[in-house]
Amino acid sequence: MGIGLDLPMFVGQLVSFLILVAALSYFGYRPIRRVLEERSRRIRDSVEQAESARSECESVRIEAEQELKDARLEAHRILVEAGATRDRLLEEARSEASEESRAIVEEARTQLEDRRRATVEELRREFADAAISAAETIVVENLDAERHRRLIERALEERLPLEPER
Repeated sequence: MGIGLDLPMFVGQLVSFLILVAALSYFGYRPIRRVLEERSRRIRDSVEQAESARSECESVRIEAEQELKDARLEAHRILVEAGATRDRLLEEARSEASEESRAIVEEARTQLEDRRRATVEELRREFADAAISAAETIVVENLDAERHRRLIERALEERLPLEPER
């Protein structure tokens, strides 16, 4: 016995070790392996869910950016449309004001022309009456008042026409 190995004891220990390995393998290794596989499966599922959530988040972000871009375009379109509407309304108001001012000016011209005619007619009558009175005192026996009025009106018509020459 050179090495100090006791063969029956070695075989007994070897058999005990193999039984222990078999028992651990059957009762310990399989449950541990199932736990590890379950944990690995849960990790894989979590990674897949995280990847799915990340891709969904990315698609939502892209969709939100597109909606924001569309909203900006719509806001710009509304602003342009509002500007065009404002310009159109201003032009309509200017046009309407211009029409009203033309109508007012035309009405004023018509009224002034009517007043001028009435004033000229009144002055002619007063002048004719004054001329008749003056002529009556001077030439009472030669002319009657009506004939004198016609003569004066004819003279006034020749020198001061009622319608102005244009």
